[in-house]
Amino acid sequence: MPKNMNICECSLLEREIRSLSAEIEILKNPQNLNPSQRLDELREENAKLKYRLNILKRSLQEDKSPDNKSMMNINQRLQQIFSEAIQASCPELDNPPLAVTPNQQAKFGDYQCNSAMAMAQMLKAKGMKVNPREIAEKIVQNLPDNELIQKTEIAGPGFINVHLKRTFVSKLLSNLLVNGVQPPPLESRKKVVVDFSSPNIAKEMHVGHLRSTIIGESICRLFEFLGYDVLRLNHVGDWGTQFGMLIAHLQDKFPDYLAVSPPISDLQAFYKESKKRFDDDEDFKKRAYQCVVRLQSREPDFIKAWNLICDVSRREFQKIYDCLDVTIVERGESFYQEMMTDVVKEIEGRGLVEMDEGRKIVFVPGHSIPLTVVKSDGGYTYDTSDLAALRQRIFDEKADIIIYVVDSGQGTHLQLVYAAGRMFGWYDPQVTRVEHAGFGVVLGEDKKKFKTRSGDTVRLIDLLDEGLKRSMDKLKEKERDKVLTPEELVAAQRSVAFGCIKYADLSHNRINDYVFSFDKMLDDRGNTAAYLLYAFTRIRSIARLANIDEATLRKAAETTEVLLDHEKEWKLGKCILRFPEILQKILDDLLLHTLCDYLYELATTFTEFYDSCYCVEKDRQTGEVIKVNMWRMLLCEATAAVMAKGFDILGINPVQKM
Repeated sequence: MPKNMNICECSLLEREIRSLSAEIEILKNPQNLNPSQRLDELREENAKLKYRLNILKRSLQEDKSPDNKSMMNINQRLQQIFSEAIQASCPELDNPPLAVTPNQQAKFGDYQCNSAMAMAQMLKAKGMKVNPREIAEKIVQNLPDNELIQKTEIAGPGFINVHLKRTFVSKLLSNLLVNGVQPPPLESRKKVVVDFSSPNIAKEMHVGHLRSTIIGESICRLFEFLGYDVLRLNHVGDWGTQFGMLIAHLQDKFPDYLAVSPPISDLQAFYKESKKRFDDDEDFKKRAYQCVVRLQSREPDFIKAWNLICDVSRREFQKIYDCLDVTIVERGESFYQEMMTDVVKEIEGRGLVEMDEGRKIVFVPGHSIPLTVVKSDGGYTYDTSDLAALRQRIFDEKADIIIYVVDSGQGTHLQLVYAAGRMFGWYDPQVTRVEHAGFGVVLGEDKKKFKTRSGDTVRLIDLLDEGLKRSMDKLKEKERDKVLTPEELVAAQRSVAFGCIKYADLSHNRINDYVFSFDKMLDDRGNTAAYLLYAFTRIRSIARLANIDEATLRKAAETTEVLLDHEKEWKLGKCILRFPEILQKILDDLLLHTLCDYLYELATTFTEFYDSCYCVEKDRQTGEVIKVNMWRMLLCEATAAVMAKGFDILGINPVQKM
């Protein structure tokens, strides 16, 4: 029987096991049999069935064993085990609650199943009075044979405390060390579209774009690690009235722009000049509107002017994306222009469009505000372009999951667009996940919207430059410039600066506003990137200080059992293996601060372990290494491997030396 069975095969095996078990129970009960000369034959058949049943059980168990390369989600596996027991205990309940969580106190075990109390309430509603503790006892009795649980205990009104098998946890850790941090198996490789960053052409990226860019990039990295096909989209503002204004100003300021690329060094100043002329000069305004018409008619000279302006912006955006290590595909509003006509035709054909003072609007059930799909002057709106983008992503990209990383202020608008998409029959929310990953604003230390002292919006490039300056100051304060080479110092500077800016954002619940403070984010105490980066560098240095090379560690991973006898070894081992559970939670709610909290917990749990358990023992007089506890070195390596993958998902780049 092959070990690498797929989910369908596992399900078939499980059904066959249940069928065989039922048949054996019938054969075991003599009341179900008529006395006959075939009794001996039936007993022989019973023995054969038992043998076959054991073979099948072993095959299924092997498939769920840690022999495959993927990391096991222990919580998910326990849920499978308890789900089977709960269904067997109370078959009269439809969709009984399944609550399995890590135990907060080690003395009560490793995990806890809290389903019995809720099940008792459901039975009570059906007129059946049952003590929750009795239900818990029944669940425990019905637990199937499994590879994971050492023992269970019932506490209080019906909590089931679960103790894991240490040998099995040790095998899972060995699997991680041999195969690396591998994602859980994926049933199907779904297509994910993530819409994030989205600055406006001809305007500089400011602190308001910071959160969308950082959060969106991390969401993409998470889905990519888990094996999804991810399309990262930058829905830039690259179309509309303002481009007529910019092109008219370009024609006046650089009349030879068609032959010589205009030397626009400060696009923001260029934009402000053109806006002032647009507001103050009526003739200029008329010419700007004419330029818009000619641009929308795709006249080559105007398309070239538009491309020149867009290219200047793209170069500036790319500087930010290079600093933040962001990869993104630009697909601006201009991309959807021709599709908007098709969208309007489609919904008009369905009889869903109403006229309102020359505008074409669409009302969506349950929403009091309509969508405006055509303005009174015949032009399209943000509503039209967002509908066209949604339609293109569903039908052309064939996306299974679409995520919009846009500030929470756009929530009402996006929910209206999604509801319209459902009304038009474009997608079924049970099949296609369309979600707004909203976020709060960035505040200054005065708890007001983050601004410069003069009251202007903070330019993102200035913020990143300030981060570089402050991180270098911090490294010099710790005298790292005296022990690192110039190249190592610059690498550490960039790692700390950009890592701290990202982590400060991602470590807060994205739904809330957060206070931007360089002092806090560069503090190497507490839940900060600075602390985690130093902790990671320290863990990575342990093997180097013990003179153990990578080849030796790889060999040890294959041959040395990871002992978990000490309470701090056990605590660290379990913490390391919770990584898949954390990723699954973020996959469900898109809240990345959960990963930050986990990495901080992992780092502090490692510190407890390292302070209590000697990995390397040295001669106090000579400093010479006299003993290496290799299983503990492996725990160091497993911790570092999971931290490195966590950093990668957050977009943080650790360095070897700091």
